[in-house]
Amino acid sequence: MPENTAEVTAAGIARLAGVGRAAVSNWRRRHADFPKPVGGTETSPSFALPEVEQWLRDQGKLAEVPLRERVWQQLAGHPAGAVTALRHAGCALLLVRDRPRAWLKVAAVTDAQLARVLPTALADVLVARFGVPGPVNTPTAADLLPSVPLLRAAAELAAGTGACEAFEFLLGRHLDANPRQYTLTPQGPAELMAALASPAAGPAARTVLDPASGTGSLLRAVREPVALHAQESDPELAALTALRLALNSGADVDVRTGDTLRADAFGQLAADAVLCHPPFNERNWGHDELAYDPRWEYGFPARTESELAWVQHALAHLREGGTAVLLMPPAVASRRSGRRIRADLLRRGALRAVIALPAGAAPPYGIPLHLWVLRRPGAGQSPAPQVLLVDAAGGAAGGSETGREKLPWPAVQSMVLDAWVPFDRTGSAEEQPGISRVLPVIELLDDDVDLAPARHLPPPSGDRGAAALDVVREKLADTLRRTAELTPPPAGPATQPVRRPLTTVGELARAGALLLRAGGVGASPDGGGPVLTEHDVLAGTGPSGTLPEGPAEDPVRTEAGDVVVPVLGGGSVARVVDEATAGAALGRNLHLLRPDPAALDPWFLAGFLRGTANHRQASSYASTSTRLDVRRLQLPRLPLAEQQQYGGRFRDLARFEDALRTAGRLGEQLVQGLYDGLTDGTVTPE
Repeated sequence: MPENTAEVTAAGIARLAGVGRAAVSNWRRRHADFPKPVGGTETSPSFALPEVEQWLRDQGKLAEVPLRERVWQQLAGHPAGAVTALRHAGCALLLVRDRPRAWLKVAAVTDAQLARVLPTALADVLVARFGVPGPVNTPTAADLLPSVPLLRAAAELAAGTGACEAFEFLLGRHLDANPRQYTLTPQGPAELMAALASPAAGPAARTVLDPASGTGSLLRAVREPVALHAQESDPELAALTALRLALNSGADVDVRTGDTLRADAFGQLAADAVLCHPPFNERNWGHDELAYDPRWEYGFPARTESELAWVQHALAHLREGGTAVLLMPPAVASRRSGRRIRADLLRRGALRAVIALPAGAAPPYGIPLHLWVLRRPGAGQSPAPQVLLVDAAGGAAGGSETGREKLPWPAVQSMVLDAWVPFDRTGSAEEQPGISRVLPVIELLDDDVDLAPARHLPPPSGDRGAAALDVVREKLADTLRRTAELTPPPAGPATQPVRRPLTTVGELARAGALLLRAGGVGASPDGGGPVLTEHDVLAGTGPSGTLPEGPAEDPVRTEAGDVVVPVLGGGSVARVVDEATAGAALGRNLHLLRPDPAALDPWFLAGFLRGTANHRQASSYASTSTRLDVRRLQLPRLPLAEQQQYGGRFRDLARFEDALRTAGRLGEQLVQGLYDGLTDGTVTPE
């Protein structure tokens, strides 16, 4: 085996072959020629990627490893670590993007020669984009030698998707694999913040600063910038951000490292816009040593108010009339320790809007975060007399476990911008009950200076009052009548259990009677496309997730007649996909079974998969969760005509179950509406 060969774990092998990890464990036990571990630990071994690829091809389990998977496995198994590999790949992709002929010239040599000549070519393109000294150090020949196969594969991937898209794919996979290592700003909030920073009247923001840039998501969302400035305390992350921004646009990119509040790298910069997702609830932000810093124009922040230090840092780096948008924890709007600074921001017209986002918008996903929109007042300009408050938290359903797959961001963004754009142009906007309101500053300058939007907005009127509740009640009555009609008839007399010959899902898959696929969130070039999530299957609702933006990854798509089964949690659930759900991508922790209609009835299949005893014998148990091995689920061997008899009965049960769910939701809506109406006076006791 060549030295420095990329390694892959059992999870990576499963992803390459499109199977579960249990299948990889079975291959290791059953096949003596399965590749031997070359690294890792006894409980989590790693294998040489070329040996694994060859074994999968020899066994007929893989016709050809997808290029994107090969590149990712080479990056993830790099001997110097994924971050170093990602930096090397980003440098090579920047060369491919900016100087394609130079790449073709240096690539037409052996691997050893490429490692020797590549540093000079990379140095030229890095200096041209970032200057000297720049945020990205040129790797040496010795550094690059283990990376050469990765760089060639990344360039091949870029030839099909583009250099920017190739890097976004690799960076996105790395971030998904290390979710606790990075604080991410998802695409939806990033695009909304960039839109808020572009004035409704006047020229667009050309010079933009992010003083806590992280992975560069906020600056990447800026449309047609001229210059992008970023500061990040982690040098490795700063290098990745610089490469990401340089690959994404032709703007001047200036990324610097250091502690922003203690060592501001852009002391004289006056930007058109500042976008910032600062660290939350920091106590060690520099309170003791920065007491006399000139940035505290609106008051010296308390030790517990690090976010208000970031607010004033952003204002200090704006030109007159420039806009800053910061993502903030909701407590900053109401903590007593910050009320004096909030009051001064209002009095002097710097704070223009506070926008409450739905929970799940960004980490921490369980909290409905706020956006603060600020503008640097001009000299001699009268303070703005009004401020805009928007509560978008009620404009979208709550999230799934992470919250990211459930938020309809186009609707949230439209709701916010429909209020902000007219307010930005004229200083006023039409009130939307329960959603937005323009409030005189004087009304907020009380003892608390509480800026939480929900506390100052009148309740929505569209779904309240006796008339609206009557509509809900009528729908509930109709649903209950339908539920009664669908109630299953009495069961027949008790008989002895019938012993039938059984088969398993795994055996049916091997025989070609059904196709078995595992779900997982892929990507879409435009970030669109519905995703059927685990929550949707359990709740019996339509697809509520969306694909992340990125190079298309061909996610598993559902078709009418497919059977979808959740694999976590221990509940006996199986759902037959209808025409309305067909075409949705299959989410995580779901398995899809596509029966051959000439051999299997889908309702018969789904019905028998829901048996409690069936799930119990096919489940494995860990300390905190239960996982279903779909291949071990059993069903009887029956002729198709008899399957269809069972299938008809199972379909009737599914309709009854759907009616019960609908009745439950309407009942909860009616009960809560009556509580709300009686307490706020829109419904009388009579």
